[in-house]
Amino acid sequence: MELTHDADADALYIRLRDVPYAFGQMLDLDRNIDFGADEQPIGIELLGVSHGVNVAGLPEADEVARLLAENNIVPTILLAKDKPSKPRPTGAVAR
Repeated sequence: MELTHDADADALYIRLRDVPYAFGQMLDLDRNIDFGADEQPIGIELLGVSHGVNVAGLPEADEVARLLAENNIVPTILLAKDKPSKPRPTGAVAR
């Protein structure tokens, strides 16, 4: 696992395997996963890293969190239950 950090772009790339790129998947606006032809992850692109990085859902999340911490980047975990919920209309009952 190899980390490349571009402080000017506030971005980093974590190479998981040295395999040619086949396709990518956007997890959200700040996190993209690259895949090889075998459909296994080969790299992770992270944007806005100075504000912390949500490692939930990333391949090898524990190892990624350790690597980020070693490079003074704050790993965080934001689970679906932690995301702010939409306001309910007045009179709505939660089920």
